[in-house]
Amino acid sequence: MGECLFATFSAPERSTSGRLLPQGRKKARIDKEDEVVVKKNPFFFGIYKENPYLMQHKTDTMTEEHLIKDEIFGDDLEQVWLVAEAPLRNIAEQLADLHSLKGAGFISMLKEITRQRAFSPLEGESNIYTTGGTKDDDYDNLLNAARKAVEHGYRVFILPNPKGIRTADFIFERKGVYKMFDLKTIQGKSSVMNRLIESVGQTNHVLLNMTTNYRAISLASCIKRYFEINPNSMEILVFKGKKAILVKRSSTESRDFFKTFTKRYNK
Repeated sequence: MGECLFATFSAPERSTSGRLLPQGRKKARIDKEDEVVVKKNPFFFGIYKENPYLMQHKTDTMTEEHLIKDEIFGDDLEQVWLVAEAPLRNIAEQLADLHSLKGAGFISMLKEITRQRAFSPLEGESNIYTTGGTKDDDYDNLLNAARKAVEHGYRVFILPNPKGIRTADFIFERKGVYKMFDLKTIQGKSSVMNRLIESVGQTNHVLLNMTTNYRAISLASCIKRYFEINPNSMEILVFKGKKAILVKRSSTESRDFFKTFTKRYNK
């Protein structure tokens, strides 16, 4: 059990003991058996009620002075959990840590990053979030791909590019599943293989946004070859027009991969 407690609050006023109490309600007598037993664990996380009183006492860590016993007011009891809120880390540090994380730890960090206050909805767009700042030369390509992802049901977080840290371009979330993608926009006669190689070391998921005509069989060959030379790669998501084709490593090992991919790509 973490460092939490049950309490009841409304518009605050002072009790005889100096504690803040809700206005317009009487404080009932509380026996010892009604007191909340609180155990300490600074790493416990729970639900934080957005209440004016709670916001006033919002802290990064919870100490003895933040513990309040359960109080009952009249016939109406509203219970909320008060917990310590973990201090937010710098987003650049979190992005750097991703290189050393795997599995559940990696996914947990992706979720933490999307909860950063630095992110805000992009004006005029739906389900696209950015950290603002200077727009780089590839911003139009990023926004174009983000809009397509939204059409396919994703929430999109466009990642910043901190100096000295190799980062991917997006975090996608859909139905509670978080993935990080590196965008490769294929234009003109760009070599898909060369672009895929560029993503090695950034993320295990690559988004290919096809804005040019590309032979399906050639694209399938590049994808298969990429999985062969990059053992850590997991998925490639291909956007072509209104279509989204997700290619997993395991699917490229099938004898029917080229036939299946070509059919889906040309459909």
